[in-house]
Amino acid sequence: MTAVHDYDPIRASDHAIQRLRANHPSLIDLTTGRVERLLAALGHPERRLPPVIHVAGTNGKGSTVAYLRAIGEAAGLKVHAITSPHLVRFAERIRIAGQLITDQRLSELIDRVEAANEGQPISFFEITTVLALQAFAETPADLCIVEVGLGGRFDATNIFDAPALSVITPVDYDHLEMLGPELGKIAWEKAGIIKRGRPAVVARQPEEALEAIEREADDRMAPLFLMGRDFDAWEERGRLMVQMQDRLLDLPPPSLFGGYQFDNAGLAVAAALTLDPQLSEEAVGQGVSGAVWPARFQRLTKGPLAELARARGSDLWLDGGHNPHAGRALAEAASRLVDRDPRPLVLVTGMFARKDAVGFFRPFAEMHPKVFATTFESGNAASPEELAAAATQAGLKAETVADVSDGVRRALAVEGPAPHVLICGGLHFAGEVLAMSPETWPT
Repeated sequence: MTAVHDYDPIRASDHAIQRLRANHPSLIDLTTGRVERLLAALGHPERRLPPVIHVAGTNGKGSTVAYLRAIGEAAGLKVHAITSPHLVRFAERIRIAGQLITDQRLSELIDRVEAANEGQPISFFEITTVLALQAFAETPADLCIVEVGLGGRFDATNIFDAPALSVITPVDYDHLEMLGPELGKIAWEKAGIIKRGRPAVVARQPEEALEAIEREADDRMAPLFLMGRDFDAWEERGRLMVQMQDRLLDLPPPSLFGGYQFDNAGLAVAAALTLDPQLSEEAVGQGVSGAVWPARFQRLTKGPLAELARARGSDLWLDGGHNPHAGRALAEAASRLVDRDPRPLVLVTGMFARKDAVGFFRPFAEMHPKVFATTFESGNAASPEELAAAATQAGLKAETVADVSDGVRRALAVEGPAPHVLICGGLHFAGEVLAMSPETWPT
């Protein structure tokens, strides 16, 4: 199952990317065969890992991984993690026992992995996955968290016969050209990470998606723990409540902003407790309140754009959501912000052309934010005119601007009180913002 274009263009901003891009195509091949071949050539590093938590879903994967990692580390564990895409530097994708991979270690790994590959076809994401698994196998740790890149069933990460746990975050419409178009088909792809006899912890799902996930779990005789049925999570008096089958946890609020983060954090808590029911409430609470995950309704307080906002008395936020489900979650978070501090909301938006921009903008209609539509460094980016037209179709007033800096300046110049400014539309766009200053690079 091969796609003929790159869904995740990556800015060639560091040596590792330049080197990998020079030798490996951006073409996506939705099979696991090439990864399995290279792992075998390396002596199967995927079989020498600590317990693996495999995470799939449409939205909330990265946040859920961040909470899981933070909970594990708060409990004193050393945690490996692979995530994608990166925002500024390639090293963000591979975290070894809690630390981002170093340039020296990465260069040495690329030498060995490419030698083992012997020039055979393999994509950028596939070889990145193998690099991470090889690094993890060579460094002692207590837990390994693996985020799916695209889909699940045919994703390069889906090479574990018996993960300790599979986790599926909310499933919605995205990457329709590869996974869809029906929601049940998308859910079938995500549910491919469920393995025979291994537990799966699953977020709330639309009925059509849930049916596909339940069928997969039944077929594989996998215990299924479903939010809203077997456990639950909700906000109460500003705190996170998590009800497991045998205990109720009263936890601090999630560190990441937005009502939907209570569900993401609750899913991570349930997964962590399914893996280790003896985790202390103190460690779980520290993880929930201490997780860091850039470009997910992130308050920007450093960098050149933050300085502009500060001079105007505005607050500046950054989010990488890029589909209708993310638009709904982001609009809800923005509504909370405006309710707490009643000033105008202004959006500065850039997005890939293939995304459902109208569906992303529509949830904001009741708030009536002004939209400044722009573009960014990618041949697959929508034009400002296309984005402005989509915002208008969703009932918002929109103007085009040359770039994100121009958009923020225009947003800060709107009449009336100093506005809340939200930069949004995609992780690649968000990465361009964070790349402006080393002060804002993810660590």
